This record gives sequence, structure tokens and C-alpha cells, in this order.
Amino acid sequence: MSQSVNDPWWKVIGPDESESLWQPLPSRGYVNVSLTPDNTPYDGFSSGTQLLPPGCHVREHGHQQNHELIFIYEGTGKCIIEEEEYDVKPGSTILFGRYARHIIENTGKEDMKLFWVFFPPGLEDWFRAIGKTRTPGEKMPDAFPRPENVEDVMKAMKFVPPKK
Repeated sequence: MSQSVNDPWWKVIGPDESESLWQPLPSRGYVNVSLTPDNTPYDGFSSGTQLLPPGCHVREHGHQQNHELIFIYEGTGKCIIEEEEYDVKPGSTILFGRYARHIIENTGKEDMKLFWVFFPPGLEDWFRAIGKTRTPGEKMPDAFPRPENVEDVMKAMKFVPPKK
């Protein structure tokens, strides 16, 4: 998408205006996909939020061609990067560089909420491939598994697989 001098260079997304997707186990919760090359004139990143319920986690993975920036704004837990553990709480900022295997775990008693930026973009494609459409305000569905072809999706999106 090319941008002319007359095109606006800003975007405001309200709390219930993002594309929203329920996530499978072990994450559960949901992801809001807010800014992507599909709805902005920028092709260098995508961003959104994720709600991770107590006891749930983002399973170990890394990215071959992307960097990921996370800002925790509610909840507590831990982040493990290449087997090194860090406590996280509101105000924690985490940067995962390429190939860094990582896990985010909600070890607290309340939902963990985080803001993510992925550059270059593509994380939104992952969430769409494994998630189910969510309408803001609807009750969380029963837990559901990741799709059977998740390994193929990970390879296509150049994810670094977990250590076995």
C-alpha cells in the first residue's frame, strides 16, 4: 500500500474494534489484532493485545525472521528465555530477538494482559491459523486444542520449534 501526502498517517483502534480471536490450549484466553499492514499504510510491524488466564501459558517457541516486543500491563507471571527465568509484572517489557526460544506463563491469580508488537509483521497470521473468531463480551468457550496441522503452520511461519 503506498501512501500519499494526503493520506492520514495515524490510526486509532477502540478497545472493541480489533479483530479478536480465542486461543487454544495452552494459552486459552484471547488475542486482539489491532494494527497490521492490512489496516495501516505500514508494512514493518503488527501489534495487538493478549489476555492469558491464570495457569495458562504461551508454549515454548522462537521466530526465525521476526522480533517480538511484549509489555505486561496487568497480572504477574514468569518469562523464560533460552532457559533463563524472569519474573514479570505490570510494567515489565520483554524483547525476544530472532531465534530466542521463549515462554510466557501466568502464575498469578488474575488474568495477565500484554501488549505485543511483532516486526516484521506476521504474528496475526499465526493467531488466525490457530484461533477461533471472538466477539467482544462473549463468554469464553470450553478449552479447545491447537489444530492438528499446527506443526505445518509453525514451519510455514518460520517458527523455531520447542526443544524436545
